[in-house]
Amino acid sequence: MISADISTVLPEIVLAVYAMIALIAAVYTGKDKTAGLLVWVTAAVFVIVGLWVGTSGNGTQTAFGGAFVEDAFARFAKVVILLSAAAVLVMGQEFMAKRDLLRFEYPILVTLAAVGMMMMVSAGDLMALYMGLELQSLALYVVASLRRDSAKSTEAGLKYFVLGALSSGLLLYGASLTYGYAGTTLFSGIIEAATGEHGLSIGLLFGLVFMITGLAFKVSAVPFHMWTPDVYEGSPTPVTAFFATAPKMAAMGLFARLVHDAFGAATADWGQVIALLSVLSMFLGSVAAIGQRNIKRLMAYSSIAHMGFALMGLAAGTAGGVQAMLIYMTIYVAMNIGVFAFILSMERDGRPVTDIDALNMYSKSEPLKALAMLVLLFSLAGVPPLVGFFGKFYVLKAAVDAGMSWLAVAGVVASVIGAFYYLRVVFFMYFGEETDATLDRSSNVVLWGFLMLSAFVMVAGVVNLFGVEGLAAAAADTLVN
Repeated sequence: MISADISTVLPEIVLAVYAMIALIAAVYTGKDKTAGLLVWVTAAVFVIVGLWVGTSGNGTQTAFGGAFVEDAFARFAKVVILLSAAAVLVMGQEFMAKRDLLRFEYPILVTLAAVGMMMMVSAGDLMALYMGLELQSLALYVVASLRRDSAKSTEAGLKYFVLGALSSGLLLYGASLTYGYAGTTLFSGIIEAATGEHGLSIGLLFGLVFMITGLAFKVSAVPFHMWTPDVYEGSPTPVTAFFATAPKMAAMGLFARLVHDAFGAATADWGQVIALLSVLSMFLGSVAAIGQRNIKRLMAYSSIAHMGFALMGLAAGTAGGVQAMLIYMTIYVAMNIGVFAFILSMERDGRPVTDIDALNMYSKSEPLKALAMLVLLFSLAGVPPLVGFFGKFYVLKAAVDAGMSWLAVAGVVASVIGAFYYLRVVFFMYFGEETDATLDRSSNVVLWGFLMLSAFVMVAGVVNLFGVEGLAAAAADTLVN
């Protein structure tokens, strides 16, 4: 029994052991002198483990009495998490090194966070859920304040820690209520209690609402989004890129796992709550971003709006809705990798620049990069026929199919509003006022490669979404049916 359990959780064990070995090796080999090499090795380990997870598994396996679930849904989310974490590590290596921020703790903390994320999407028990969530969160609190000599970075880490602790407390309170009324922490036991002769009891309903509140903090859904703009702006840009990709996928995966595996019989109850979070997030993210002049804060509000769209798929409460959410999150992660590759390359006299006005007539000095950024921004806005349009189409269709046409209409309106601030950046790049203070021409081949690859995916993916549609459908069927 123990050997079967260990084989099921072997990818997580490998990453955890790697993190501990890397920590010991870094301490005994000159600490920060090897940090650059450690980043590349860690990224390679992520890619190898991601390919291993994506190709080796089939069917559904459980471990430790059902507390850990390895199925198609978990494998899909883990591959996206690991590959995006690898991409962000590689992208940010030069940025961190030039600013004396590349410490050996950075890739190790990202590895531990990745282990927590993998645990989150495989959780089959409230205890496993909380363990994964806290392992991810504790690592991210430190990473957010990595720039120790910056007041903004310290503030970002502190805000993230305080509000994250509050959300963890709410989630833990909801979990304790759920355990008290269901008599078990296993999701399989909770769903049995929720489908009993009396249906979902008031105690279980309160427990569910508190847990949804805690997870809404993690995905930065309104009204629990207040940490996002400050943390995005204050954290080093590679850390911001990490926050915008892998943790979002993990939190949405955990969200879907909880509501379907533990409360799948109460779709009508939690569907209304998630639909409200979706509408609020879409509109606040779209409207609040209009006044932003800092591109990192703009991306923070953009992420809030995009999480609203992803939640729309989840609110549908169907396998089609989960499939739409997975497709949307995969496309969102791919778009963000490209956009943050561009933001990382924004420098003037060797110093990072985040002011949108700095992009005035950028197309004149860097026409190819400006074109790639235009494609990514149009995709973020959902302009057809780019891949971002299909992400929104899938979640809107899921909402309509579930009888929530009002939610789909709200999504279309919010999308139109949100298009303004993406198009404004394009306007600056192609029609802004020429100034003498132009941005430096970046010589970072890695950033250029990720930017171009991401833009290419947004165009070429319209053919068949690179097979993501079929994989997401299989993952959704595993979770819901």
